[in-house]
Amino acid sequence: MRFTDGLWESRNGYKLHRAHSLWDWRAEDKQVHFMVPCTEIRSLRDTISGPVLHFTITAPRKDILAVKVYHFTGKKERGPVFDLDVSYMDAQVCETEQEILITNGKMKAVVSKTEDFGIAFYYDGRFLTKCGEKGTAYVTDAEYEADKLCDYNGRNGRDSRNENYIREMLSLDVGEYIYGLGERFTSCIRNGQSVDCWNRDGGSNGNQAYKNIPFYLSSKSYGIFVNTPARVGFEVANVSVRHVEIAVQEEELEYMVIGGSEPKEVLSNYTALTGRTPIPPAWTYGLWLSTSWMPDSDAQITLDTIDKMKEYEIPLSVFHFDARWMDDYKCCDFVWSKRYGDAKNLLDAIHERGVKVCVWINPYISQESYLFQEGKDKGYFLKTKDGDVWQSDNWMSGIAIVDFTNPEAVRWYQDKLGAILDMGVDALKTDFGERIPKNVVYFDGSDPAKMHNYYPYLYNQAVYELIQEKKGEGCVFSRSATAGTQKFPFNWGGDNEASYISMAESLRGGLSLCQSGYGYWAHDISGFCKTATPDLYKRWVQFGMLSTHSRLHGEQSYRAPWYFDEESCRVLKEFTNLKCRLMPYLYSKSVQVFKEGVPLMRAMMLEFPKCPTCLHLERQYMLGSDLLVAPIFNESCEAEFYLPGKGQWTNYLDGEILEGGKWYNKAYDYFHMPLFVRPGSILPVGAKADTPVYEYADGITFKLYEIPETFEKDCRVYNTSGEMVLKLNVNRRGGKIKLELQGQRKNVFVQLINVTDIRSDREIQKVSVENGIQFEMREDTMEFVLE
Repeated sequence: MRFTDGLWESRNGYKLHRAHSLWDWRAEDKQVHFMVPCTEIRSLRDTISGPVLHFTITAPRKDILAVKVYHFTGKKERGPVFDLDVSYMDAQVCETEQEILITNGKMKAVVSKTEDFGIAFYYDGRFLTKCGEKGTAYVTDAEYEADKLCDYNGRNGRDSRNENYIREMLSLDVGEYIYGLGERFTSCIRNGQSVDCWNRDGGSNGNQAYKNIPFYLSSKSYGIFVNTPARVGFEVANVSVRHVEIAVQEEELEYMVIGGSEPKEVLSNYTALTGRTPIPPAWTYGLWLSTSWMPDSDAQITLDTIDKMKEYEIPLSVFHFDARWMDDYKCCDFVWSKRYGDAKNLLDAIHERGVKVCVWINPYISQESYLFQEGKDKGYFLKTKDGDVWQSDNWMSGIAIVDFTNPEAVRWYQDKLGAILDMGVDALKTDFGERIPKNVVYFDGSDPAKMHNYYPYLYNQAVYELIQEKKGEGCVFSRSATAGTQKFPFNWGGDNEASYISMAESLRGGLSLCQSGYGYWAHDISGFCKTATPDLYKRWVQFGMLSTHSRLHGEQSYRAPWYFDEESCRVLKEFTNLKCRLMPYLYSKSVQVFKEGVPLMRAMMLEFPKCPTCLHLERQYMLGSDLLVAPIFNESCEAEFYLPGKGQWTNYLDGEILEGGKWYNKAYDYFHMPLFVRPGSILPVGAKADTPVYEYADGITFKLYEIPETFEKDCRVYNTSGEMVLKLNVNRRGGKIKLELQGQRKNVFVQLINVTDIRSDREIQKVSVENGIQFEMREDTMEFVLE
């Protein structure tokens, strides 16, 4: 939303009423209120017309300050509103001759009393950002008058769009970069971009997004959360390279400035506010395989596919039935197509093979579905202003949309889904949720403009809570989202295509989403549209199995590996085995996602925020804190990647050691890639490679990589219920290392990577292994010296 034309002019048709200078202020009821006229007050006459902006500053949580800017307050409040965990605190307020200071924890706002109105924000004494210099404005059409064009004196009315906005401008510093704002497939650095926070079904090759999150993360370690599900426009270092411009077509705008000592702490504070992500069931981390959209898919093909995966010894965790599990034109009636015969018997047969089942759904009910008349008669669909069912032919014929603001409609929808869960379905793919109209009426009177982005929250909440109730665990595999939907894991990246360009843009989308408060993310391995070459398939398998969740899925062909070539089968087996072995590590980091709100898949800037190079990297990432993944995006087998820091990084797959602080360009075959372990890591590796669900502590190996001379760190292992069952503490001083183990001691091994020998006063039965030595922890405490 652009309102200005260069530095001096407003765009044609707009008038900006800019906050000028403080007129009055007061502190009361856990808030500080400021009255700011939009003109210079030189005489009484200046006070009798024209807008006045009001500001309130509150402290919704520790280390967060919220600013609300508003104009008219007479508008009826209509939801929805984000479900936030707030506990408004008494901020400390201090007044000096020049300023008003509001402090909450380490966060401080400084308001100018004598100059142009502005607010500067600090965290632990460090400047973050500021508004001011008349950047805050009430924006109207050019014909606006304070009397709203009322015809008091018999004047002729004038044309007016009657569009009113609140515009805020928050400063940027030299070298500051902005990230986040949802799952976006453009460059991860948002500087120079116009971002329209409005959910769309736009695919992965443009600037539209399925998951718009009005939260951005700064490289200077703070975040801005705009607290409205309404459409929000962000101009990031675009209209003004010195600012992020934020605008909403409302009479008020609230944004929260979220502090932290590093970007990960900012995300932790943000997710404490908007919601943390529960730990998904362990089986969800394994390989998912889809029927795709093939018209000949049936029960026999399904079982033959699962059996053939077993023949190739490729561990399969979930078999997914996409849209065609229902008959054509009938979506969604939740009735299995006759092509699958006795669906209950089919699900039982899949479960007997040790595989879970997921099916596709959406919130649209076709007019051809038997559910349409039932939902219409009971008033369970979105309505037009005339009271009719709102309908469209854009997806299935005559679709209606379930109204999740109606509690009875929610229960009705859940009852229909409950029947297929009772039949044996384990998980649900909640597709769509972006094509939500504005010209509708909701059961609870919600504002349809705000509901457009908020609808996915209610949709996924209804489905996730049903699965939890029925199964005691589970997940939704969802496409659309808004702030807070991270509480219902997890999401995938929508409609990509079979190309290296799309593979790279998919990764950008995932990193961006995880910089926006989401812990997990998946994508259609090898691309949804078109069919990948064997080369692309194998490279995407590497990337996909080293994502938090992994699904083979597409539109025009089956994605089982034998449809590509025999080597694809071996590559898929190798990397699925690898992910199963890494489950103790991945699950421990998932506990961190839940407890701390830090994503499992991390942009490099999250782990290395002070590294200038890492601020720009978007073709590699950290999986947890210790594994660096650099997918290969070309047919020449070449990987270009950067290893930060000064230590030595070790390739987990081939043992190669490379120095940090350098760029590398290396070639890899399909069984290898840049998968580097960070120096100073304690990597817990499991004993099983054929399933993601097992007792992680039984037979575990703690691999110690490049432990520095002064070092103390612990590594924790959890069971599949998220309970800690084992902890290894490592302490090194000089050449001496001390290991302390808590929990079971049987079948626990330690591997010292890139170490040739050790010496101890007590006997240690060590053996040489590739790239190091290994021994069993037969005592709770072991001490030795590196040779």
